[in-house]
Amino acid sequence: MGMPCEVNSILKLTPSQGYPTDLIKGVQYQAVKEDYRIIPIDVPILLVDQDWIAYADIIIRKLIWENNQTTLFFEIDRIYNQSFPVKELKP
Repeated sequence: MGMPCEVNSILKLTPSQGYPTDLIKGVQYQAVKEDYRIIPIDVPILLVDQDWIAYADIIIRKLIWENNQTTLFFEIDRIYNQSFPVKELKP
């Protein structure tokens, strides 16, 4: 029997999952994703919103797996001067 999990190299969040209302460099935030996720820790990765727009690099400092969800603690490492789309959304 195995444990189902998803591997991510980008953190995509909606407001209900914990997307920060204000991006402030060095501040620590918390987010919750459904299911179990494997995500790089202690290295910068992209933070994107629900429309796949990147606004910052974050560093995940801690992951907790429990009750079929992943709780992440991360801090903003760099805020981009200009946001950019990571993925093209289909109409």
